[in-house]
Amino acid sequence: MGWQSRTRSLQVFDTELSADSVEWCPLNQWSHILACGTYQLQKDEGKAGVESTTPSRTGRLYLFQFHSQGSFTPPLTEIQRIDTPAILDLKWCHVPVSERPVLGMATANGEIELHRLIDAQQGSCLERVMSTELGPDRLALSLDWSTGRGESSDTSLVSSDSTGSLTVLSLGEASLNAISQWKAHDFEAWISAFNYWDPQLVYSGGDDCKLKGWDLRLGPSSPTFTCKRHSMGVCSIHSNPHREHILATGSYDENVLLWDGRNMRQPLSETSVGGGVWRLKWHPTQEHLLLAACMHNDFHILHCQQAMDGNDSPCPILASYILHNSLAYGADWSWLPLSSPPPSSPQEPAPAIVEFTESGGHLRIQYESPTASFDTSLEDDSGRYIPDYTLPPEKAAVPSPAPLPSLGESSPSVSCLLATCSFYDHMLHVWRWDWSPEETETVSGREETEPAPS
Repeated sequence: MGWQSRTRSLQVFDTELSADSVEWCPLNQWSHILACGTYQLQKDEGKAGVESTTPSRTGRLYLFQFHSQGSFTPPLTEIQRIDTPAILDLKWCHVPVSERPVLGMATANGEIELHRLIDAQQGSCLERVMSTELGPDRLALSLDWSTGRGESSDTSLVSSDSTGSLTVLSLGEASLNAISQWKAHDFEAWISAFNYWDPQLVYSGGDDCKLKGWDLRLGPSSPTFTCKRHSMGVCSIHSNPHREHILATGSYDENVLLWDGRNMRQPLSETSVGGGVWRLKWHPTQEHLLLAACMHNDFHILHCQQAMDGNDSPCPILASYILHNSLAYGADWSWLPLSSPPPSSPQEPAPAIVEFTESGGHLRIQYESPTASFDTSLEDDSGRYIPDYTLPPEKAAVPSPAPLPSLGESSPSVSCLLATCSFYDHMLHVWRWDWSPEETETVSGREETEPAPS
């Protein structure tokens, strides 16, 4: 029995400022809540029209609720927006804090802010409850909670910043306290993450091309390992909450590596995804599914089962979402179950999406880190999505390294709700992915919406 993979856009929202982080609430009662963070670099002009050497970074936090009320009703509703410093990362705590959801935010003014979701007269909204400054002259670049497996015995956070430092924070009843801070990388520490199976273990990745591990019980004087397998800056790390020891990392070198944490000398697999890997997210319930935000090469869903079981071949790409017209930064799986049947015609656009107009001429984009600390010129022949014709060369270059794996005849279909956001076009997309038994013969390894190469 064959299987088919389909993606369908449900709604597009213009965030006005450059969007770089999107997070669904992982708590069952609030799994319909979605947060999106934005980042905008403002190059201020000083006296006599001279550009300031210290540009300002502003942002906005959006809060949405998702309700599927029929095919002609937009499912996503904005319920709050808060002007903030520029946001580099967002993460919901995986467990309630004082019986409420709490959202952590890493900002360009070097702070970690915590916002609590409360019930107000107009519905749910966020209120800022506490914050802590990581230090002077730095940007908070990432954060992670220690609660990735839904356990709350000791709720901690780890954050990385633009000075190359890591900070571990302990959440008290009324305060967020730094319990340890150390210099971890020579340049920007793009990413920090807990080992969800042992929160005393922390991972970090930096612009020095190094992936490092730290044991908080031993202190930060030296890492437990230093890996140089990535050839460019390491900017994404995620511990698998379903399989102990499994770790996914991504880099500007355009590769996703899977690791067994007991052997950090050699990865389990290496998959080229054709773009810098800014974010990686394991599926909330399916241990083998990995979502990758690949900057200038869209968003991809990887099937990692064979790699986790010891087959060192690249992970097959089950699906790609290519409707964004700019750098792919934020991505997340929703915990909200989809009970309705999949759409019958994935080639027809959903009525709630905005129309993408053709862009003539030559579109020039910058492959830029959100902190604007470096940029590399990239050029695309077109910024539009053409579903019925040949893909642009840079999008067609994504490899399908292996045939799509079979889930087995007894395996159920998978239907997922996802949210992704892109930078320069400041767009948030909500979409669904359906992985189901094949009813009609399709080209192996490709979605219905993607034509086979001639």
